[in-house]
Amino acid sequence: MYLFSFEKLNVWNDSKELVKEIYKTTNGFPESEKYGLTSQLRRASISVPSNIAEGSSRKTSKDQAHFTTLAYSSLMEVLNQIIIAYELVYINNQTYQNLRSQIEMISNKLNALRNTQLNK
Repeated sequence: MYLFSFEKLNVWNDSKELVKEIYKTTNGFPESEKYGLTSQLRRASISVPSNIAEGSSRKTSKDQAHFTTLAYSSLMEVLNQIIIAYELVYINNQTYQNLRSQIEMISNKLNALRNTQLNK
């Protein structure tokens, strides 16, 4: 089976794994958050690998870097929402720390990818 360029990126695979973790984590959120924090977290998290994928199809490095920046922005939105979920006691400390670690790793890889795109 043919793999598209974004499927070969470690940062895309890592961010896809984060999406799955977010979905599993938000399954435990209160029902009252179904259309609030649960929905926001899921949409923001899925935006990260989606922007990486979309950016990979762009012809210029500048366009690619723009979508990598959008992915980074969505990742920061996820971090913000994870902090809020933790402070509302929707997630425990272990889950919070694990998600923060994943987010930090992905943010570093996105920054490296963007620097590579801008220096082509």
